[in-house]
Amino acid sequence: MNFPYRIASDRGSSFITLGPDGTERSVHLLPSLDRPAVGDWVALDGDARICALAPRRGVLARVRADRGHTAQIVAAHLDTVLIVTSPGRDFSPPRVERYLTAALAGGIAPVIVLNKSDLAEDVAELRIALAVAAGDAPVLAVSAATGVGCDALAAYAHAGRTLALVGSSGVGKSTLANRLIGHDRARTGAVRDDDGRGKHTTTSRELIPLQSGAWLIDTPGMRAFAPWADTRALTDAFVDIEDAASRCRFRDCAHAGEPRCAVMTEIEPGRLERWRSLRAELAYLDRRDDPALLAAERKIWKARTKAQRRHRGER
Repeated sequence: MNFPYRIASDRGSSFITLGPDGTERSVHLLPSLDRPAVGDWVALDGDARICALAPRRGVLARVRADRGHTAQIVAAHLDTVLIVTSPGRDFSPPRVERYLTAALAGGIAPVIVLNKSDLAEDVAELRIALAVAAGDAPVLAVSAATGVGCDALAAYAHAGRTLALVGSSGVGKSTLANRLIGHDRARTGAVRDDDGRGKHTTTSRELIPLQSGAWLIDTPGMRAFAPWADTRALTDAFVDIEDAASRCRFRDCAHAGEPRCAVMTEIEPGRLERWRSLRAELAYLDRRDDPALLAAERKIWKARTKAQRRHRGER
């Protein structure tokens, strides 16, 4: 089956698709189909209804906390994810680590973008911090406002490729989107004087064709981001920890105080703690579809709680 149309935006009761010639069309979904995501390739029937979805690849997803730990697909059919951060309050290597894990889990190439580099007091220091979080992913310092460094992004916007901008509110994704688009299509907000943060302007995900023939998906700011992944994604997201672990004295080292533990010796404590936290989150997701494992875990925690109460003399 041919899938000539692409989901450009989700309007709730309808969708906007882009055809091969770039024409926008408002369509509806057949009730029997799963809901498509922005970036999906679809087929339409004679009544302008989505009748089939192409098999997905390059899926960026996060945990939907309000739906009992199910997946929320941020975008589909991605080749590259531009993970955007900026100096000041929005600079967060830990958040970058989470986006990176989600990108690698979906088979998407991540690129770390330090936007608003013209506002940084020490760009080199920030790039070093991001390089630790980035692992093997490239780190680019750019300024969407002035254009400095933005030419490097063209390497990821070849014809037929799809890239997405992700990051928290205020890091300048909309201004960066305008740079990639070539004109001011995405709304932007001025930077506030009190904290140097931009006003959040993107309110929904949108697929935008670029002049190069590539596609861009701009996303709203996501300050809290729990990646939808399995524990295997940590191997690529935390390559430094995996490398250090190969030098531990014991093959089954838990990296929690064992003698000659290379991980605890070589890895910065904050990064190690974030790895442990994310590993625990992903391990829970691995068990989410196994009722027996979940029941056993609840039994263990119930026994621990009772033991703690007995120790404190509680009933």
